[in-house]
Amino acid sequence: MITEDYIAMDSSTQTFQPRVMSIKLWPPSQSTRFMLVERIIKNLTTPSIFSRKYGLLSKEEAEEDAKQVEDMAFVTANQHFEKEPDGDGSSAVQIYAKESSRLMLDILKRGPRVKEDGEVLISEKSTTRGTVFDISGGRRAFIDAEEAEVLLEPLKDPGNLFTKICFSNRSFGLDAARVAEPILFSIKDRLTEVDLSDFIAGRSEGDALEVMNIFSAALEGCDLRYLDLSNNAMGEKGVRAFGLLLRSQKNLEELYLMNDGISEEAARAVRELIPSTDKLRILQFHNNMTGDEGAISISEIVKSSPALEDFRCSSTRVGSEGGVALAEAIGTCTRLKKLDLRDNMFGVEAGVALSKSISSFPGLTEIYLSYLNLEDEGAEALANALKDSAPSLEVLEVAGNDITAKGAVSIAACVATKQFLSKLYLAENELKDDGVILIGKALQDGHGQLSEVDFSTNSIRRAGARFVAQILVQKPGFKLLNINANYISEEGIDEVKEIFKNSPNMLGSLDENDPDGEDYDEDAEENGDHDDELESKLKGLDIKQEE
Repeated sequence: MITEDYIAMDSSTQTFQPRVMSIKLWPPSQSTRFMLVERIIKNLTTPSIFSRKYGLLSKEEAEEDAKQVEDMAFVTANQHFEKEPDGDGSSAVQIYAKESSRLMLDILKRGPRVKEDGEVLISEKSTTRGTVFDISGGRRAFIDAEEAEVLLEPLKDPGNLFTKICFSNRSFGLDAARVAEPILFSIKDRLTEVDLSDFIAGRSEGDALEVMNIFSAALEGCDLRYLDLSNNAMGEKGVRAFGLLLRSQKNLEELYLMNDGISEEAARAVRELIPSTDKLRILQFHNNMTGDEGAISISEIVKSSPALEDFRCSSTRVGSEGGVALAEAIGTCTRLKKLDLRDNMFGVEAGVALSKSISSFPGLTEIYLSYLNLEDEGAEALANALKDSAPSLEVLEVAGNDITAKGAVSIAACVATKQFLSKLYLAENELKDDGVILIGKALQDGHGQLSEVDFSTNSIRRAGARFVAQILVQKPGFKLLNINANYISEEGIDEVKEIFKNSPNMLGSLDENDPDGEDYDEDAEENGDHDDELESKLKGLDIKQEE
């Protein structure tokens, strides 16, 4: 059985890598960090008193949460250590262990997240014990006043200890909202987390706006750290319908406004209504129609969020002007650990602007820059900036940016310095064999944590496929190489499969490969001319690894 005492970790049992000339306990070695992640995963997936109350996490979700817990604990402890660099690191170790335990306990009490299809890993219709009240389980459905009375009954208990409510996946009409109104008003003073994502689906605009107004008025004045209003197609009218609630929030740490129809006007409304974002750590605007002007409003929010650690503004129709504004604003967020700007129309100028902010993020661990029209110039600027910053980077994604072998030189130099890199995604570019081999060579030494690499749709042929396969198959924790949708000859396919014969699951599907595709030269493949040419180009290549 897992208890809080059990969760607390004994830091004296951990092995830390000594520094040259003096014995210090900080920073921990990568193997120690990996060991802690594995231990957290085990705790999160082991049936316990917490899982009986809140639900048992899946292995996949536990792995994701465990990595985030360790990352956050490491950054917190490292910040402490940097303030007393002459110490032996013992206090940093204690903070690392205590913070990991605290965050892990929070996840156990939170329980499994709701999946996109609305299903969760708990069987109860609602979670009504502990501090979390959740009615999101099961299929999406309309609820009427009668059902609302039944579902929300536990909230009326004066002895309840609920601090988090989740009404996601249930569509409230006016009658149901009026049932909820006095109940929410009665408990709002102790609420710290509110999830109202996807709670008006299928309602008419008039009814939806009135429901939002009712909930907003009922919750006005509650002191929240977490607020999720995603998947409600709010637009400006919806944002302003939540005006009473938003205006009263001064201590938000997490704000989610994904898939909400956040237009230019709606983004401006968000900026106007929230009085303070000083404590905001997570801000997510995924899948909106924000555009450049909206991005400028969002950039003002970002500038006022010095504690921001996780910023997502993906698929928001932002072009060059808005991209530059966001890039400049992001530069003020020195605590940033995760940045996701995928699927926008930034272009080279915004890419270069973002590169100038990269050095501000020493704790960056994940960066997602796919489908931004960066081209070689933008990709090179970003790779060069990342090379000299973000030493703990684990995820680098720059797919779909028209990057060629020219841009691969800078990417290879960057990747060579990232020894904690776990996932590298470069799909849908124009790297060809030359670029792929350059990057493969950069991964040759070290990179023991590397688990996934995606070079799909890059016009790769036999030489490039064979080279990266030979490099990656040797990595101890490697899980998946994707080289699908390329121009690899039948002989090349056979060679790659032979390389992975002892671990076939590490090689992704090749069903979209086209051996007769563009630039395929059977004679060159047979004679090895292409390989010889590449070897010649690579002889002088020296990508230095950071010590």
